[in-house]
Amino acid sequence: MPGTVSIGHQNFETIRTNNYFYIDKTSFISRWWERGDSVTMLTRPRRFGKTLAMSMVEQFFSVEYANRGELFEGLDIWKNEKYRRLQGTRPVIGLSFANVKESTYENTRLRLNQILTDLYGKYRFLLEGNLLSPPEKQYFESVLPDMPEVDATLAIHRLCCFLSRCYGKKVIVLLDEYDTPMQEAYVNGYWKELTAFMRSLFNASFKTNPYLDRAILSGITRVSRESVFSDLNNLKVVTTTSDEYADCFGFTEQEVACALEEFGLGGSMSEVRKWYDGFCFGKLKDIYNPWSVINYLDTGKLAPYWANTSENGLADKLIREGSREIKSIFEELLRGGRVKMNLDEQIVYDRLDRDDRAVWSLLVAGGYLKITDCQEKQGYFGESVPEYEIMLTNLEVRLMFYDMVRQWFARPSSGYNDFIKALLRDDVEAMNDFMNQVIRVTFSSFDTGGNHREGDFPAKSEPERFYHGFVLGLLVELTGRYVVTSNRESGFGRYDVMLEPLKLEDPAIILEFKVFDSRREKDLRETAVRALSQIREKQYDAVLTARGISKERIRNYGFAFEGRRVLIAGQ
Repeated sequence: MPGTVSIGHQNFETIRTNNYFYIDKTSFISRWWERGDSVTMLTRPRRFGKTLAMSMVEQFFSVEYANRGELFEGLDIWKNEKYRRLQGTRPVIGLSFANVKESTYENTRLRLNQILTDLYGKYRFLLEGNLLSPPEKQYFESVLPDMPEVDATLAIHRLCCFLSRCYGKKVIVLLDEYDTPMQEAYVNGYWKELTAFMRSLFNASFKTNPYLDRAILSGITRVSRESVFSDLNNLKVVTTTSDEYADCFGFTEQEVACALEEFGLGGSMSEVRKWYDGFCFGKLKDIYNPWSVINYLDTGKLAPYWANTSENGLADKLIREGSREIKSIFEELLRGGRVKMNLDEQIVYDRLDRDDRAVWSLLVAGGYLKITDCQEKQGYFGESVPEYEIMLTNLEVRLMFYDMVRQWFARPSSGYNDFIKALLRDDVEAMNDFMNQVIRVTFSSFDTGGNHREGDFPAKSEPERFYHGFVLGLLVELTGRYVVTSNRESGFGRYDVMLEPLKLEDPAIILEFKVFDSRREKDLRETAVRALSQIREKQYDAVLTARGISKERIRNYGFAFEGRRVLIAGQ
């Protein structure tokens, strides 16, 4: 009889004692222990079992779980006598930064200090007797939410010292979601302050710590050594492109097939594959999203479970505020295309707004994109450089991004939808009314070129970023009716936006965007006319006529921007 499907439990003991549904991943324990690595940095997408794995490791090794072998009976790890003897024999420090999601550095420090204070509270028995000297007891008591930074950065190091002395063995340290505070620091603008603190904390805890046996840091991203790990040369880094532990997180295809059969859902394997398959760890392909699969086992309904629970704010920010090139690539990915590029798995958060490669690397690490191929190319200096082919991971992720683009225009949704209707019926007057309504509300969302007052001449990147966001909105809204493309070659140049109809009764549409230039035009009307002239002169309709669409079915529109004003002219 299959175990009960229970949603959201991340504590190994809770799952095992209640006979909740569980796929055996205890082989991770023996593989990790046999490797003997000092500090393992392990990255996987969110909700892929990292927290459950850390709970499993802690409860296997911790002296607090001595004589609790029943938790592991019947599982892979318990087949080996060596590991049965090892269970419950080590002091273990387990902590998580998963809930450190503050908007300021001061509040982040307070939250981190509170986590360390609570950790020390768990070991107050160390204050009994003479195990600690008076100065050590004084330090122990000083670990409080308002403690100074120098005391906080030493807290894990010194607790390892105390526990090692108490149990006569070096300590295992497990830090879950180590990178969550750093993601929040990037989004909220206090990256430099936090990284200085984290660098000192990690150095004291994992580098200059003679009381440390070994450690695991889990997270979504591999934060660059230059940012917070500059002093740590003892890291074993395991990312989504590594072969180590490839089948220990997420569900393999065989595991999913067995689970579906067990719950009487075997006939849905092909649909489940389309929705939740697609993750690749190292050379192992066909890894399934465990959160979504478990929810499907519970409800029997296919839905974007993982996407609906995600913290997608960073992905949204990176794409919405990204460069024209980022939006063009994203446009191709939304269509189901594949794109080749170089990636750098070391995420440098403070370069995300300057380095497109870092953006795509973060989206790969987060599970939004998958690597479908990797070829070695020659670099500028003759070195071997990997070139990756990437695409959206699966249907669930594609639906998530579709919804994300829709939300860019959510506040003026009626105006945006009315603009689409006016565009299709060639009502230029209504298009102008609706577009000005849309752009007043949404333009600032795409304004990353600098701070400009209303009516100022905008930076060139602003309208480009807006209209590429607008193109993505069209792509989502008109899916199934039009093929929407942008910045493609046709005739003697590159058009801005083209809508190629999939039905004979629909018109083809070409859109060209221009920023008002006071040196060349006297008003927005002349700018819009210049955009229309460019469509004609460069024969942007060539690709449409070559596909058998008559000129009578092709409409041209010129968009002229000035600040938050737009004027549309049609032809």
